[in-house]
Amino acid sequence: MLAAELRLHDVRVLVLEKETEPPSAVRIVGLHIRSLELMAMRGLLERILPHGRKRPASAYFAAIAKPAPPGLDSRYAYLLGIPQPVIERLLEEHAIEQGAQVRRGCVVAGFEQDDEGVSVELADGERLRSRYLVGCDGARSTIRKLLGVGFPGEPARTESLMGEMEVGVPPEEVAVTVAAIRETHQRFWLRPAGVGVYSVLVPTAGVSDRAEPPTIEDFKQQLRTIAGTDFGVHSPRWLSRFGDATRLADSYRVGRVLLAGDAAHIHPPIGGQGLNLGVQDAFNLGWKLAAQIHGWAPETLLDSYQTERRPVAEAVLDNTRAQTELLSTEPGAQAVRRLLTELMDFDEVNLHLLEKITAIGIRYDFGAGPDLLGRRLRDIDVKQGHLYDLLHRGRGLLLDRTERLTVDGWSDRVDHLADSAAALDAPSVLLRPDGHVAWIGDDQQDVNDHLSRWFGKPAH
Repeated sequence: MLAAELRLHDVRVLVLEKETEPPSAVRIVGLHIRSLELMAMRGLLERILPHGRKRPASAYFAAIAKPAPPGLDSRYAYLLGIPQPVIERLLEEHAIEQGAQVRRGCVVAGFEQDDEGVSVELADGERLRSRYLVGCDGARSTIRKLLGVGFPGEPARTESLMGEMEVGVPPEEVAVTVAAIRETHQRFWLRPAGVGVYSVLVPTAGVSDRAEPPTIEDFKQQLRTIAGTDFGVHSPRWLSRFGDATRLADSYRVGRVLLAGDAAHIHPPIGGQGLNLGVQDAFNLGWKLAAQIHGWAPETLLDSYQTERRPVAEAVLDNTRAQTELLSTEPGAQAVRRLLTELMDFDEVNLHLLEKITAIGIRYDFGAGPDLLGRRLRDIDVKQGHLYDLLHRGRGLLLDRTERLTVDGWSDRVDHLADSAAALDAPSVLLRPDGHVAWIGDDQQDVNDHLSRWFGKPAH
């Protein structure tokens, strides 16, 4: 995703992928509301939708099932379940179409940076030179370790096995047994994932070496321990294990080297926020890094990547910690869970938790101003159709309801739409390329000041 965002701004970019082949495990991942909005901003959503399955939006906080509250402020108020290999393939194709180069089977062994760029050494001895390097290389990030950035937090205390496999008993028997167990064990399920195939989640007795892949026998043993039966599971499609380790990088940037996605933060997978958090990192970083490379970035723009995204990751770590505690079978945790279940019947509570999980409640600190300042703007109707259709090129946008403002001097970076009928409760707004509101007002000098703040000095 980051490669595609950089290419929108004509930055040469090379993706080094350690794996020689795309992933084969057909696990399902979920795109939450905010990620769907970002895909719509780049014209990707229509390409992705046919490959996924829409599900009703719900906070599903700590696996507490409640219907979505009224007042969801989005045109894309649903969850899209999509196979991980499919979304990875679609995003890779998108990046390549934009002009990115992708090289598989390339392992970074080391790098050195100086005032002009970064020299990267691959495991086969090849050396590459770039202006910047971004580690998008996961929880065990080589880039983060070589950079010497701390990754403090808590190690895994619990572990679960997850996979897809066939079962050897009737669906009715599965449903009755699972329903009884889930009254007290929320870290357990068998869910239909196709004809005769089930998605299986079962807790383990301890924490093991995650480098060792689980076996079908591991699943059978834990199923018998928890459910008293192994359901006759067989013929696995894929098997994995995950823990509840929670860690956050001390810094997202050291000089010309940056971190994004799981390389910068890891947390329990409850709520399905990890992939979404990483994609949203890329949208925040892409245009800022491109601006830095092209030389028009204001002095603090690239550093705002960390100041904006690290607090978001902290909040996700906190909400996954809270959800994990609420999955405990201990009496105290169960009592708090029952209380929260009652509180989520209040629409305000339910909406607050849903906005956390789906990331539509994020507000970056852009200083004092109306509540909309720093928030993302929903996909409102404008005279040319939908607002997000105007953001496909990854540029800023001045949505001008006064019809008397201009972006003269910044027109190479910012588009202008004069539309007095736009469905917006503000005179005019300046949007960044990631759709967040950078300014609200009706004064030309004021908007010029904010154009300079976010998009650098005018071209003339």
